Amino acid sequence: MKILLKYPLSVFLFIVFTVFGALQCTQNQQPVNEDLAEVKKDIFRTNTDFLNQTNALIRMVSGKPEQAVLQQQFEALRTTYKNMEWAVEYFLPQTARFINGPALPEIEMQEHVEIEPEGLQVLEELLYPYDPANRDEVIRMLKNLTNKSNAIKVNFQAITISKDQVFDALRQEVFRISSLGIAGFDTPVSGTSLKEMPHALNAVKKILQLIATDRSKEKSLVRISTEIEAAVLYLNHHPDKNTFDYITFIPKHLNTITSLMIDFRNQEEIPAIEVTSALNKNVRTFYSKNAFDPNAFVPGKEFEMSPEKVQLGKRLFNDKILSDNHTRSCATCHIAEKAFTDGVEKAMSLTDSPLKRNTPSLSYSAFQHGQFWDMRKDDLEGQSSDVITNKEEMHGDLSRIIAKINSDPEYRTAFRKIYKGRKTEIWQLQNVLASYIRSLAAFNSDFDRYMRGDQHAMTENQKKGFNLFMGKAQCAICHFLPLFNGTVPPNYTKTEQEVLGVAENASNKILDRDPGRGKFHETIAFLQHSFKTSTLRNIGKTGPYMHNGGYRTLKEVMDFYNKGGGKGFGLKADNQTLSDAPLNLSDKEISDLIDFLNALNDH
Repeated sequence: MKILLKYPLSVFLFIVFTVFGALQCTQNQQPVNEDLAEVKKDIFRTNTDFLNQTNALIRMVSGKPEQAVLQQQFEALRTTYKNMEWAVEYFLPQTARFINGPALPEIEMQEHVEIEPEGLQVLEELLYPYDPANRDEVIRMLKNLTNKSNAIKVNFQAITISKDQVFDALRQEVFRISSLGIAGFDTPVSGTSLKEMPHALNAVKKILQLIATDRSKEKSLVRISTEIEAAVLYLNHHPDKNTFDYITFIPKHLNTITSLMIDFRNQEEIPAIEVTSALNKNVRTFYSKNAFDPNAFVPGKEFEMSPEKVQLGKRLFNDKILSDNHTRSCATCHIAEKAFTDGVEKAMSLTDSPLKRNTPSLSYSAFQHGQFWDMRKDDLEGQSSDVITNKEEMHGDLSRIIAKINSDPEYRTAFRKIYKGRKTEIWQLQNVLASYIRSLAAFNSDFDRYMRGDQHAMTENQKKGFNLFMGKAQCAICHFLPLFNGTVPPNYTKTEQEVLGVAENASNKILDRDPGRGKFHETIAFLQHSFKTSTLRNIGKTGPYMHNGGYRTLKEVMDFYNKGGGKGFGLKADNQTLSDAPLNLSDKEISDLIDFLNALNDH
């Protein structure tokens, strides 16, 4: 059954979520001190400004405003939110979702529920350009923002915040700026992201100054403040997203700030939050060698990786014991030299006939919530068993495979050593295979080396390509730094899907009919023909491209995006989430972009 939630019911759900979040935040907290009282006062002051500006916009829209003046006031409202984004995103994530989330429906998958989008990004679409015919809808969205502002006030009056939480929130905010903010994720229409970043960075500086003690005031705090001021100065002088030098700014300023924050935490003797998270608590930058923890994506503690699991999983991955007739292993279709793809348009069945979709890469698949193109399995454990038991792929029987393993002395001994059990169970087989796949993330590309300080690791054309990737080509608003997939930073709790309007092949004349995620959610129009946003890491090794393998080269892929996806080619892709506006990239710019994408190949 489909339930389409419209207000006021969605407001009710929102209140339930925010109150629940507030109750969670009250548990196991340190007592509030005077410094943190000042932090809360700052949040309240900013929120009051946000509420007043929202009401002023309501009054303005109720009259006959000039578009330029209306947009100017809206941009001021957005920058005010940026001053408290660090706190709202961390302590009240559900509130943040309805203030500044994507202008797309929120989906509750299990209940087939589609929740109407709202907030600043929806308003941006209504105001750029502004049509007076949409006045009532603009006012409705603004009134919803007043409700969220009131929720912020109520929740922060109720919850207690601790110094370790505040620091963690500020650190996450800098990582948010370093991925979503600098890419323009929440300003896709207005393109004002670089103008907003100084406000978010200055908010971080101000709160750090409020929580700092004499331990750091003359040391790391001075260095962070100086670095933030330098970053803000550069941003203020270079507000154009299409000409901004991202490849210089990120390592020179943003990576430096996140690194200095670890020094601040150490000098202040602030304990790290004891929660397993995708981004390791002690890494200095997004691009540190061990920045990401695959264990944040496992279904439970007993599924966590170990070297022994990885080694055993690799052996089984290459063993034909997993297929019914012992003719195929996982490695048959996932070839290491091809970044664990097979290099052909469609995956081939056991009888050498083409299947429906292209074989996806397994490299970096650990950092996704949803496996396969249609995300039908939540984790890699489910992915492995789905492939093994598929009659067209491996046609294996898990019970029979386990019996073979238990009768093999070497396998039996290896499993017992890892799991301390008398007999191997199915979940253990799934887990060792998944553990090996989780290890397939080297993070040693030329791009990674450059971001770690090797100024000669990328060519000048690749640097130009990265700047295009972040700016004019708008790639990074869907393929988020630094994983370059659709798992949303900095919390990494959700992986996004997109509707691109992919055609059957690069002639772009006939829309591909594969429903994607829509096959499992037939009543949700938003999900029809939607597919997971997979990683671009190793993309130079994984052609042909798209879910159907219909695009043989990266040039064909870039031509598709440059035109505006399926709708740009005139295909009937009514629910396309990719903008259909042409990118107007020149042949040289496309060549530079492709050069950059090849810099994402691991060595």
